[in-house]
Amino acid sequence: MLWKDIVFRLRGLFFRRQAEQDLQDELQFHLEMQRRKDGDSAEAARQARVKFGSIDRAAEECRDARGISTIEILAKDVRFALRMLRKSPGFTAVAVITLALSIGANAVVFGILNAMILRPLNVPRAESLYGIERNGWGFLSYPDYIDLRDRNRSFEDLAALTVNEGAVDTGDGNPTPTWCYEVTGNYFDALGIQPHLGRLFHPADEQGPNSAPYMVLSHAYWQSHFQSDRSVIGRVIRVNKHPFTVVGVTPPEFRGTLLFFSPSFFLPIVNHDQWTGQNVLQDRANAFVVFEAIGHLKPGVTPEQATTDLKSIGSWLAETYPKEERAMQFSVARPALYSFGGQIGFFLAGLMLLAALVLLAACANLGSLFAARAADRSREVALRLALGASRGRILQQLFTEAVLISITGGVIGLFLSIQLLRALSSWQPFSRFAFDVPVTPDANVYLVALLMALVSGFLFGAVPIRQVLRTDPYQIIKSGSLTRVGRRMTVRDILLVAQVAICAVLVTSSLVAVRGLIRSLHGDFGFEPQNAMLVETDLSMAGYRKDTVPEIQKRILERAQSIPGMTSAALISYPPLAMGTNVSPVFTEEDTDLKAANAAATVWLYQISPDYFRAAGTVLLSGRSFTLHDDKDAPPVAVVNQEFARRIFKARESIGDALGRHFKLPDGTRIEVVGIAEDGKYFNIAEAPRPAMFLPITQSPTDVGFWLVLRSDRDPQQLAAALESIRRDVDGAIPFRIQTWTKELEPNMFPSRTAAVALGVLGVMAAMLSITGIFGLAAYSVSKRMKELGIRMALGAKRKELLRAALGRPLKLLVIGSVAGLVLGILASRVLALIVYQASPRDPLVLAGVVLAMLLLGLLATWIPARRALSIDPLVLLREE
Repeated sequence: MLWKDIVFRLRGLFFRRQAEQDLQDELQFHLEMQRRKDGDSAEAARQARVKFGSIDRAAEECRDARGISTIEILAKDVRFALRMLRKSPGFTAVAVITLALSIGANAVVFGILNAMILRPLNVPRAESLYGIERNGWGFLSYPDYIDLRDRNRSFEDLAALTVNEGAVDTGDGNPTPTWCYEVTGNYFDALGIQPHLGRLFHPADEQGPNSAPYMVLSHAYWQSHFQSDRSVIGRVIRVNKHPFTVVGVTPPEFRGTLLFFSPSFFLPIVNHDQWTGQNVLQDRANAFVVFEAIGHLKPGVTPEQATTDLKSIGSWLAETYPKEERAMQFSVARPALYSFGGQIGFFLAGLMLLAALVLLAACANLGSLFAARAADRSREVALRLALGASRGRILQQLFTEAVLISITGGVIGLFLSIQLLRALSSWQPFSRFAFDVPVTPDANVYLVALLMALVSGFLFGAVPIRQVLRTDPYQIIKSGSLTRVGRRMTVRDILLVAQVAICAVLVTSSLVAVRGLIRSLHGDFGFEPQNAMLVETDLSMAGYRKDTVPEIQKRILERAQSIPGMTSAALISYPPLAMGTNVSPVFTEEDTDLKAANAAATVWLYQISPDYFRAAGTVLLSGRSFTLHDDKDAPPVAVVNQEFARRIFKARESIGDALGRHFKLPDGTRIEVVGIAEDGKYFNIAEAPRPAMFLPITQSPTDVGFWLVLRSDRDPQQLAAALESIRRDVDGAIPFRIQTWTKELEPNMFPSRTAAVALGVLGVMAAMLSITGIFGLAAYSVSKRMKELGIRMALGAKRKELLRAALGRPLKLLVIGSVAGLVLGILASRVLALIVYQASPRDPLVLAGVVLAMLLLGLLATWIPARRALSIDPLVLLREE
């Protein structure tokens, strides 16, 4: 019986016409049998119909029993909704476009949030993969990593990596600077990565320093530079003129463990000293050798337990190596974004909230339109109620219309968001770095977009419920309208206030971001990037070692200073805000126990040549700069910034009091302060003042990598050509990366610019929604009060009174929503201070800009309804009535 019932139901569902015909035939058969039972007369036929009842009602009962009436009703509702939407193409187009843009914006933001924060790395068992943070950062010295790997009880295996750049010669004799990961031998094993070709590194490959001359290629690099040649295994490739044998290729889905950065190849970290020319693997005080230490937690170990375990190791390290180690607070965090995950995650969460507010504003807008649409269809609703239709049935049809609009808008918005996310995935905003934005949409993005579409449809579709439930068919048919103009706050009024408030929030946030971006472009960085050029070079790529660096530096600097039109030229280890730096603990002159834990402060450290401050445009507030006499035979000296003087020497009344004072470095070197420079920005443009010191490059030589700072009024392209000529004359194998200092600041400006663009787009969308919302209410208010306005005009009302009567309510709601939104925007914009340089929502220009923007929106939205109200001809209007 069960199978027969299922077959019967399926037949009724998919062969509806045949099923309906069979049903009608069967009902006619029963009616005929009843008639024959009572006789063949006309009276018998009538009695049979009375006893049998309505054939239509019986058919409906049979359909209910068949279980497919709901589907049939839904299909009818869909067809009816399509007819009604076709009759109002303007309304349908506005609603679909509004939802498409709103849902598309949310899908884009969620896609980025999903890829960077929610979605784990594409490695096996990603849910148990954690990285170690040290004092809020991922940096470690290599000896510290070894101790953490061997002494921890929380990780199955602990691997490490760092990011570096080397000149790769694939055999064509043209070395190209390329980014790579330097990894420990257990890196791939700890992650569970299997090779696409050949083999990967293993712990057995490491037999001491410089013992593993092997290379693993990424799948993308293998395809682009070796044309997927499987015979690449065993081939020797030179990196900084040192040979490495290719042993394998990673699988295509593995793009490393750092978001934003995909390596071209992998090298063993034990060979770091060999090909970089830096002897740092045994230096416990150098905390910048290992960028990331990661591994899977053991089964049953929680992140909190792992953090406790690591803290005990940190205490042991501080006690065992007091001169090298400061108090270290270890913790575990999800890898990928790593040390930047908190800020970026916080910003993306805030952006997702603002995008959701745009969607809510869109729902409020469409809710108002639906309420007005329901009011305009009041006679239709009343007639259907009078003819016996239930209120639930009418609401179901209204919801069907809303969901159809929302699904259509959602599909279009999802399509647009997919195209944008795919474009972002191939975006390369920085020429220097292997920038990677893996935001290709997945099933989560599709699911969220569908959910937003359905929820949006039910949200704005629910607005007319109260109107329909309270409809009195008799009154509507008699008066001809459902709408009553009153003074109390209606649902449409509340929706408009919410919509305007959301718009004010987004406009405030947008202006705060734009204002912060303008400040960042013209901010005081402690140097002047205009008319300055930077030249980055790494002598290790040309095979030089540290003992040969000073002579090459001198030759390059002298040649650069001789370029016609050169104002000044100098050397620096790393320029400020150039995505690289060095720090060092310093001690007061009175300190005798030079443990890292006793340091007076940790300061930014720069090695510079004598003319640096003039080349950089840094103001020397007191004292002197360096000269050529500040060499190895002279007493050690330093120039410090104001914050250094305040923090180390407590020089608060007069910064010049720090001149002639001394401080100590971790090795006990006693250094005299000979100059005070202005404060600046060293790591990022949003940072608080930090102490910094500048040491003579002749007393503390840089590593094999250094930068030239050049100030000249010459055209940058001409200057670059002159520098290229110098490079070829000195040594054509030395790489030069020539860039204006303004261009070099772009990675640091990137968060501010991204925030300004993203919030600007959301602000424009919210403004458009507010314009349509205010316009809709104003136009609706004027259209429903045409008779009243005509009578007022006929009785002599002034134009000002007519405008107040017609548009007073929309403008009042605009003011209420704008004030509420401005207050909320000031509170919400504090989030931007974490990313946008000097973002301040209390900026008078921001406040004035918000007020002006909302005023313009109100004027723009009410202009057409105002003209319509003032153009009323009372004679024509009253004649029509």
